[in-house]
Amino acid sequence: PEKRTKIPLPSVGKQGSLAGWLDGFLQPKPEEEGSDEPRDNRPSTVDDDRDPVERMFNFFFGDVEDSPQGLARFDSQRFPEQYPATKTEWAEPLPNDAESEEGPLLSYLPKRFRPMLKNTNMEERDMVLTFDASLDGWDARSFHDKLDRQGACLVVCTTKDGQVCGGYNPKGWCGYGEYRGSIAAFLFSFEAGAGRRADDRPTKLRKVGGAGLAQLDFPETAVSFGSDSLLVPLNGSRQASSKLGAYYERYEDGTNTLFKTTGSTQLKSLKVYTGVYEEGEYIPFSDAEPFALN
Repeated sequence: PEKRTKIPLPSVGKQGSLAGWLDGFLQPKPEEEGSDEPRDNRPSTVDDDRDPVERMFNFFFGDVEDSPQGLARFDSQRFPEQYPATKTEWAEPLPNDAESEEGPLLSYLPKRFRPMLKNTNMEERDMVLTFDASLDGWDARSFHDKLDRQGACLVVCTTKDGQVCGGYNPKGWCGYGEYRGSIAAFLFSFEAGAGRRADDRPTKLRKVGGAGLAQLDFPETAVSFGSDSLLVPLNGSRQASSKLGAYYERYEDGTNTLFKTTGSTQLKSLKVYTGVYEEGEYIPFSDAEPFALN
């Protein structure tokens, strides 16, 4: 009969353990004295800083690939809006960005607003003024007529006291009565008297409590970041209100309203910028989201 060779099992007695054997097995081994193999052809053990688990995985499954089966790995560079908004990095202006915020419809995004779009899908895409309440009307129907299914939007408000603030809505509006979620959404505010130069930087307030309810998208109302973080209903008035904490973070000093000193205010202007897409180009989030309908 054919003889079978026994495979020795690791010792798990008093002098050793399975974990110890695995660690020893996976540790880089020193070069053996008297080896006939040329030194240059031996496996290198220099700068191998992998932990035992990673070495074991590589031993059985091979090295980690950058693009397994042709699929790009998930990271903040390829998919930036799967991560919270950055507060320490700033985007560079694009060639078409405007010097001034004053301009007609379809004028390009002012340079001073571009930096806050770092690590968003709009960072390297031209944006244009698509809705201006002073020209299009202070009503929700006009708002949705202009903005529904246009993709990501930047909302810019100017209060009666001159404060410039607003928010970034990564998924835009469709007017279907949805709770649209995004962890990359944020609110912003420039300091009083600031925001007039391209090198001014606003305070950014991130989405908190997960991605849900970043934007309430109802056809009878307009801007609604969370259920109370920034509301501009556009029901014929210029009223805006804000209460921070539940859906978007408060200021560092604990202030819980975007308008700093009051929970509600009147707006002098409300403008919304959307991305520029080629004819026939797919616009992300330009339709209903599964399971998001109210």
